[in-house]
Amino acid sequence: MTGGRRTELIELLQRAGLDPVGHGRVYDARPVAAAWRPVAAGDTEPTLAFPADHPDLVAELNRQWHQLAVEHGVLGADGEFLVGVAFPDSGYQEWTRVRLTEQWDLAGHLGPKPGEPEFVAMSPDGESVLGTTTEEQAVWLIAVDGFTAWLEASAQARAVEDPQECQALWDRVLQRRPASARLREQWREGLARNAAMPAAVLLRLLDVEESERFPASWLIHRDLDDQVVEAWLSHPEWRVRKALAERWKLTAEQRARLFEDPDPHHRWIFMTCAVDYRMALTEATYDQLAGDPSARVRAELALHPDLPAGQLAALAADPDPKVRCVAAPRAWVALDEPVRAALLADPDPDAEVRAEAVLRQHETTPLSAADFAALPADRYRERATAACLLSRELAESLVRGTDSRTRSIVATNPLIAPELVAVLAADPAHEVRWPVSLRPDLTEEERARIPVEIEPRMRHAPLKWVLAQHHDADAMRRCAASAHVLVRRSVACATNLPADVADRLAHDEDYAVRLLLAEHCAQAPAEVLLEMWQTWQGYSAARLVEHPNFPREHTLSHAEHPNPAMRQLALDDPESTPELVEWFSRDPADAVRRRALRDPRLSAASVIRLLDDPHGGIRSDAAADPRLPVRVLIALLHDPGTATDAARNPAIPEAVLHHLLRRPEAELHKT
Repeated sequence: MTGGRRTELIELLQRAGLDPVGHGRVYDARPVAAAWRPVAAGDTEPTLAFPADHPDLVAELNRQWHQLAVEHGVLGADGEFLVGVAFPDSGYQEWTRVRLTEQWDLAGHLGPKPGEPEFVAMSPDGESVLGTTTEEQAVWLIAVDGFTAWLEASAQARAVEDPQECQALWDRVLQRRPASARLREQWREGLARNAAMPAAVLLRLLDVEESERFPASWLIHRDLDDQVVEAWLSHPEWRVRKALAERWKLTAEQRARLFEDPDPHHRWIFMTCAVDYRMALTEATYDQLAGDPSARVRAELALHPDLPAGQLAALAADPDPKVRCVAAPRAWVALDEPVRAALLADPDPDAEVRAEAVLRQHETTPLSAADFAALPADRYRERATAACLLSRELAESLVRGTDSRTRSIVATNPLIAPELVAVLAADPAHEVRWPVSLRPDLTEEERARIPVEIEPRMRHAPLKWVLAQHHDADAMRRCAASAHVLVRRSVACATNLPADVADRLAHDEDYAVRLLLAEHCAQAPAEVLLEMWQTWQGYSAARLVEHPNFPREHTLSHAEHPNPAMRQLALDDPESTPELVEWFSRDPADAVRRRALRDPRLSAASVIRLLDDPHGGIRSDAAADPRLPVRVLIALLHDPGTATDAARNPAIPEAVLHHLLRRPEAELHKT
């Protein structure tokens, strides 16, 4: 729900005399739709019913609602409960944690009009539900105790399926009229993620009307048949073709087709992605783009990491100064002296080409203070400070200057004299000493003497000079013994290390060193992998169990471990049972229930039960589970709240997949 609609909902609840507790949001309860299920079931009998013409109906409903809420434990000991109200004009519902104020009137406000209430309440522990709904001639109050048990029984009943009935159910779907535009859009999103999609259906996903959203984000990264890729490459709409810019699975020959686009802006977009993701291009494409009419395209091409030297050198002499500015510094080492001299005297009115040439020229010849001052902008002077061979006079002035930022930049320059490095190592500013402490030309003894403070949770890119030595076992031993944690972290990023180095890092005092070792190194010991599995919650955690050294024996002993991460491992033991899977599907930890859902031994009834799980990701995965009975899956497909996830389900027959994408006849005949 958007912020504005959420505000409107809170205002509605306050008018009804409900006071939200804190921000009112609820994240750990079953969805409101689950609570409505026993209220709206066809065989439901009301706990109390009141005729629509009952005198003083609103007051009597409020009085009886409160009495039932107390009797059935909907109101917690502190008076708190959860309330779900159909939001006007949307039908969307979410729980809000509330208390009753002194002047409350639920029957008068929580419905389309006074005396026609439509809302459901649930106890904070999720075990008691009290629904209030208006029928044609009466208002019903329905109380449900033992809600968990009710859902269990309901799931068991819904899991019963007659295999002979399945085809008839799908046939009825095929006979339905095309769905609303909103539902079709949800299906398109889900189908784009459906791993079982045949090529014929994927082709239909490319057939989008102007008003329809193209589900690019899911199609970009999935495997596609050549015929689908061909249709995508030749699609007439730019908004559809544009998504191909990020599809790294294109072959170089297929990507060449993109650069046939007549619009230079489109070619530039394709080029930026090719550069950013280092996408392969054919030799013919490099030649074509080097002569592209758009200088913007040529300038972007000059940044491609794999651009052949010949084209790069040609671009360094390009007629457009913006292209020369990009190409010249990258081509510098391959240029002969006359070309370099021309670049140093380039007529570029902004002087940027000359500045780039000066910076490269003075990587090997000293840069004087006068030439430094003549650089056209501060950004060039900063780059010179960091990378050029500085004259002694200029280096002294920068190292001993009053600007700490400048001193911190010159501290990264690999070409300054050792005695000036020593001056910077004793600098009073931590921001200067820090880059000195990371220099590759220091001995580890020198590095250890530099006083720096390190925040353990600080993120920092691996040091390039350490990465360059990952193949050198002796260098890795020296760096692994460094007093500087960033040096050790950079060692831990190696994919292969000597066993003694890996063992040393596995016992490092720094958590990030141990984590990086577990994430990257093939020699990471079992104990550090298990430690990270128990403690790390980041994106890489799921991959830890795939490591060859991950401990896989006797994991059944973890079945009752207090750590949810450890409990999950029990299902990997060959001795684990279907009963354990069922038990874990009811575990209080989201991660354990989700792991149980992925287990092929979980029953269909439990998959159905997890459709009402408090965790949205579990509900989403359950809706896409092929074990769902056909009747349940069809209902999910046609519910706007679950349609997208249900469309991911690989059990949907191909004929139905095509049907889901049908448009109404009126839309088909639009001009």
